[in-house]
Amino acid sequence: MAGLWQRFSLIFRSKASRMLDRAENPTETLDYSYEQMLTQLQNVKRGVADVVTAKKRLELQTQSIEQNVVKLETQARQAVAANREDLARQALERKAVAQQQLQGLDAQVKQLEDQQERLIASQQQLETRIESFRSEKEVIKAQYSAAQAQVKIGEAATGIGRGMEDTGQAIQRARDKTQELQARASAIDELTAVGALEDLGDNRTQLDRELAQISATSQVDSELEKLKAEVGAGDQSKQIEAGSGEEQEQPQQSS
Repeated sequence: MAGLWQRFSLIFRSKASRMLDRAENPTETLDYSYEQMLTQLQNVKRGVADVVTAKKRLELQTQSIEQNVVKLETQARQAVAANREDLARQALERKAVAQQQLQGLDAQVKQLEDQQERLIASQQQLETRIESFRSEKEVIKAQYSAAQAQVKIGEAATGIGRGMEDTGQAIQRARDKTQELQARASAIDELTAVGALEDLGDNRTQLDRELAQISATSQVDSELEKLKAEVGAGDQSKQIEAGSGEEQEQPQQSS
């Protein structure tokens, strides 16, 4: 059972692969890959912008804390000058907390700067890669279009293409139908010549038509004999008259 399933799985994968190969358009695949790379580039640029924005916020916060440190130090000096050691201590404590915050912010800003540099380097590499891919993509698309046109021209010239195959089949069907009609016409001529085909408008049987033909032939023969007899009798009378005339002319010549 396991072997049968493996064979079925192999057949299914092979057929699916062939179907995908026929359905896949390399130019569309290249364009889609190029669009995906452009999307990645936009994401990198967006990430750089986000890092720069975060760094700017930390820098503004740092500037504000630094100003607060200066302010607290000034307040501590004023408290000491006023003999208010308690206020001076409180100002100095707040100054120490602010300085600790500044150290943390400086470390965060440094991390963001490093991240920004890495993202910018990745962006530049990706831009270079995309530009190279775009050039190669256009070359491959041009080569594919040229090869595709060459294949179509070759198929049309050699008759191995699908369209030429359909055309050849149509020509063969036309030849077959022509031969069939020619054979039918010859058969009709032959049957007509031997009288095997009956006139569709004539309700007589073949026997009736043959007897009528014999009767017509006999009538024609009879009329022909009659005409021949009449014509023969006319010729004889003309010959007799011609002979009588010659006899009457001879005595006149003798006198």
